[in-house]
Amino acid sequence: MFAVADMSFAGGGGQKARALMKAKLHVHKMKFQHDFVEEMTIFSSIVKWTGYASAVGVLVGSGTAAFLLLLGYTTKNLTRFPLYYLILPLAILATSALIRWLAPEAEGHGTEKVIEAIHKRMGRIPIAVVPVKLFATVITIASGGSAGKEGPSAQIGAGLASLFADFLRVDDTDRRKLVICGISAGFATVFGTPIAGALFGIEVLVVGQIFSEVLFPSVVAGIIGYNVALALGVQYGITNVCCVVPYLTEWVFLRMILLGIWCGLASLMLIEILKVSTRVYNHFKLSWVMKALIGGGLLALIGRFVSLSYLGLGIETIESGLAGDALPVGAFLWKSVATSITLGSGGSGGVVTPIFFVGTAAGNAFAQLVDPANIATYSAIGLTALLAGAANTPIAASVMAMELFGPKIGSVAAIACMTSFLMTGYRSIYPSQLLGAQKSRSLTVPTGSPIGELDPTHVALREKSLLGILMKIISRLKRGTESKDD
Repeated sequence: MFAVADMSFAGGGGQKARALMKAKLHVHKMKFQHDFVEEMTIFSSIVKWTGYASAVGVLVGSGTAAFLLLLGYTTKNLTRFPLYYLILPLAILATSALIRWLAPEAEGHGTEKVIEAIHKRMGRIPIAVVPVKLFATVITIASGGSAGKEGPSAQIGAGLASLFADFLRVDDTDRRKLVICGISAGFATVFGTPIAGALFGIEVLVVGQIFSEVLFPSVVAGIIGYNVALALGVQYGITNVCCVVPYLTEWVFLRMILLGIWCGLASLMLIEILKVSTRVYNHFKLSWVMKALIGGGLLALIGRFVSLSYLGLGIETIESGLAGDALPVGAFLWKSVATSITLGSGGSGGVVTPIFFVGTAAGNAFAQLVDPANIATYSAIGLTALLAGAANTPIAASVMAMELFGPKIGSVAAIACMTSFLMTGYRSIYPSQLLGAQKSRSLTVPTGSPIGELDPTHVALREKSLLGILMKIISRLKRGTESKDD
């Protein structure tokens, strides 16, 4: 009797064990299936975006290469004539008419319009912008207008990517990602820095944030676009520069912070000067024809009586500074003025090449004051630090320093870039940038809106900050003095 009971008990226990084991196996099977589906989904996404980004890279690399080669050919042939810059009034007028009549969206320096399209229209860009921006910029720069190459490249990249999205009939989310890939490929191709260019495209959209979900396809598009442009014969003016990278001592650390502060102030000056031209033209209520003729005339006067170095791209001056030659102390100011006149009067082009010029000249002037033996090093760091401040892209600028001037410069350049980024404050060369993060807890600033729409009166000083406490003490002392006088 007891033996039967024991057997029955043993049989019952065995059934429970088998059921428990079966349940565990089922759980493991479900987990395996879930992990398998997850990995296959990610794998298919990688395949999808590798294909999409590669196609965008080929399109943008080809389009940007055509623009750069045409610009180089036209500039080379026009600048052979001693007084070529005298055609600037007619050139700016022709550029203004071309944009006004065929593609108003191509107005300005390009990148600004692309950022606006991404934030407000999910990246929808009329394809007419691509040829109009290309030819308008070639006319402006080749005739001596002070502008850059990145704006047209961004609009070319974004326009071609938007057209590709139309062909694929993707939804708005994928369209936006494709257009961001187009921007990154355009930047990578025009800068000659595939990784920094790709990072710039995803960092420039929102201050303090990076579109990490577009990081992989942007890098793929940037690398493909850059190599396509190289294969088509594009040569980049700013190449690796042999500069002495100082060992990071406490004094070098301090100098990099001071250089970052200096470049931040220079970027702030550039941003404000670019606004002045538009304000002046609007104040006098000039027609677009008069704006173009006056602006072109002023640029011709700068070329005739100041220096031709401040007209066109200014690559020769940038390379001279990077080679260690001392530039005129006021070079960064004159270039800012020439760029403001060009873009304010209706000329077409970007702003990053002028930023490179202003940054190189600012770093050069700083080195002449504090370390004349290392002018090339400070010029190189100044180039990237001013980009970090003016465009609010410290990460891309730091990586660009390493791609252009070698990895050893990375640590010292990053210090200057981060400092310049903070020093510029809540301003940007691209007013459509969204403010995604506050640069200082001591200032209360509303986030989520374009920087260009930020009301300066809304930037409030926190009472608990060191400066806020100091201002409060000064205010109380002032009130006490006034009461005693009464």
